[in-house]
Amino acid sequence: MPFTVLLIDDNAIQAATRQTILKRAGYFVIPVLNPQRALEQFQANDFPSPIDVVITDHVMPGMNGAEFVRELRTKHKEIPVLVISGMEEAEDEYRDLNVSFRLKPLMPDNLLASVDRMLHGGAL
Repeated sequence: MPFTVLLIDDNAIQAATRQTILKRAGYFVIPVLNPQRALEQFQANDFPSPIDVVITDHVMPGMNGAEFVRELRTKHKEIPVLVISGMEEAEDEYRDLNVSFRLKPLMPDNLLASVDRMLHGGAL
């Protein structure tokens, strides 16, 4: 059974691109275009398979990545989370939330290496 990646990004084009990269590498990817929906799915346990890693964008309408991760961490403290942002200063918002933070643009090799490290070699 492949690892399951929850991919949260309000930009459908970026989400589709990352989904393709991850699928080609053998991951099962569940794309969600908004973080509130992802939290609802976590609460209802409404995923086709258990989530092994979460990848989220930082800037999204309604709820940013840091707000999403804070909410996620109330019930799911151990799920590895990768945050991808174009804003270097956003990293401060994730302090003490146990995430890996990467700046855009994140090349496919770096995306896959980051996910692999989170799944096999520790959170950072």
